This record gives sequence, structure tokens and C-alpha cells, in this order.
Amino acid sequence: MKTIRWKDGVVITVDQTLLPHRLVHLKLRTPNQIAKAIKNMKIRGAPLLGAAAALALAQTVYKSKAKSRASLLKELQKTAVLIKTTRPTAVNLFNSVDAVLKMAEEHPCSLKELRRYLIKKCLELIAEDAKVNRALSLHGAELIDTGDTVLTHCNAGELATVEYGTALGVIAAAHRRGKNIRVIATETRPLLQGARLTAYELKRKRIPFALITDNMVGYLMAQGIIDKVLVGADRILMSGHVINKIGTYTIAVLAKEHGIPFYVAAPTTTIDSENSVEEVVIEERNPKEVLELGGLRIAPKGIKTFNPAFDITPPHLVSALITEKGVIEVKPPKIRALLDASDGR
Repeated sequence: MKTIRWKDGVVITVDQTLLPHRLVHLKLRTPNQIAKAIKNMKIRGAPLLGAAAALALAQTVYKSKAKSRASLLKELQKTAVLIKTTRPTAVNLFNSVDAVLKMAEEHPCSLKELRRYLIKKCLELIAEDAKVNRALSLHGAELIDTGDTVLTHCNAGELATVEYGTALGVIAAAHRRGKNIRVIATETRPLLQGARLTAYELKRKRIPFALITDNMVGYLMAQGIIDKVLVGADRILMSGHVINKIGTYTIAVLAKEHGIPFYVAAPTTTIDSENSVEEVVIEERNPKEVLELGGLRIAPKGIKTFNPAFDITPPHLVSALITEKGVIEVKPPKIRALLDASDGR
């Protein structure tokens, strides 16, 4: 499945809020529509957010009536601000926007050539996402043994990327190699990305799996059912801290307690080279997501709730980081070397 694509200035993508009941493709014609789709979780998943951000900028260029280079750059800056305000935690979105803006500011050419150049570069970023996730998946498959039962949390599959997926890409690659694996997918409250999206993808690929509630993880580990844990990431810091869907940290602690390898699969575009743990903004979402299920209120009125969308897993709980460049230890020098190698790809 190719989750997002560009056709004559229109961004076509899957409405992930309607899965698994209906597969509907959105046709987004303006950056405002893209921003709204991101904010409403119709578009989600760190690599896919990066792709959508690039396409919002490409759309700005495609539709621009600017008569000068300076005017076009101003329009791009406006779109950049719009997109950056949608979701504060997934760093791919910010990295993608900053990369396109840098190209726009540094490329010396006429206005007409700049338009062509930027749209071409944005589409190349989309193609690159698919390419790196395929490479990542093949590297990660080497860590999966025949007969393994792998637990995954949230959705890090094709729906979270342009194509292939990250954590689920690794699982799919191992499955294609005939490793006879089984998957345990957490439901991932409060928005049930595991139950709605991961289960949807695993079923489509005919990979054997079972769905569990989030609070069953410790029991299954204690029973010796889970051999490895494999998750994606929304941001990885130079310190090795991993920011991912809420509940990831809990699973990492449990995996450590039970001696189970805990792997994180993410492209190098998910690495944040600038911010510390203290500087990362953890998105706090609408309380309704906790208080309601499928539009039906499940808690008394007038009560308080917390609804952070992500948590932070410290590096000592992570066995290894799987990227398109290979598998590395989660240590600052290794991450720095990886990032330097990626910048020179």
C-alpha cells in the first residue's frame, strides 16, 4: 500500500480515522486541508507526517501566484508555520519542513526554475521515505528468529509511512522470508491504532497475530509468550531517548524486567539533533479521547483526565536502533556517526 501520493497538485492519502471499516482516500487540495487532516489524525505516523509536510510545501509552490522569489519564500514560510503547529512531537514533520525551506533559500535560480526544483525535491523526499523504510525493514528482519513471537505497540506500518512501514516493515520482511513468526499487537488506547490499523495491516498481509489490551503485556511476558518487542518512534534524541506512542515506556520497562530484547525501528529522519529531553514538547490531546470510546462516553461527567500522546523511553531500556543504515547501539557517539553518514548519503 502506498499511503500518500501526489497528482497534479492534489495530495491523495488514506483517511486513517475510518479504518478498519472503510478504506477511503482523501483528496487534499490546499495546505490548510493537509494541516487539518494531520491535526484530526486522518494523517498520522511520524514518517507520513514528514511526507505530508513536504507535500503541503510542494502544493504551496504549485498553486502560488507569486511574481518574485521573495514572495514565494514568504508563502512557503507561512505554510511552514501552519504545518508546524499541527502536532508538536513527531520530529519528521519539522525536519521535512526545515529541509524544504533550506533548499528554497539556498538554491540560486530564477523563480520559474525554483518552482520546478522545489516540487521535484519534495517528491524526491517522498520517494526517499519508501526507499529508506524498505532498507530498514531488511536490516531489522535479521534480528528476528524463526518461530519468534514479536510484540508491537501502536501502528508503525505502511499506514504510518509512505510505504513499507518501520516496525511492521521489519515484521513483514521477516514473514516474507518464511521465518514463521507470530505477532502480538496491543490495542493502543485511547485511539486504538493497534486494534484499528495494525490489526488491519497484519490481516491484509496474512501474518499470524493476536490482539491484546494494553494492560495484558506484563502477563504475556511472564508466561514466556513474547520473544522480542519491536516498536517505531516519533522522535529519537541524540542522547538515545526514544519518544513514541504513550505506553511504550511501560512496555520497555517490562521487557527489561523479563529479559526480552526491545528494538526501535525508525529512519534517520526521526532523529532530533537539536533538542534535549527537557526541551521536547509532549503533545497533550483532547480529554474526550480518554473519556469516550467510539463517540460513547465511558466515564462519569465532570472528572479530570490526562491524555499525553507520547512518552519517553530512556536509552538503557533499548536493545538496539534499526535504521536504513543498519542496526546500532543506542549511544550518543553511534547516533552522531549514523546521522553524519545519513547527511552524506
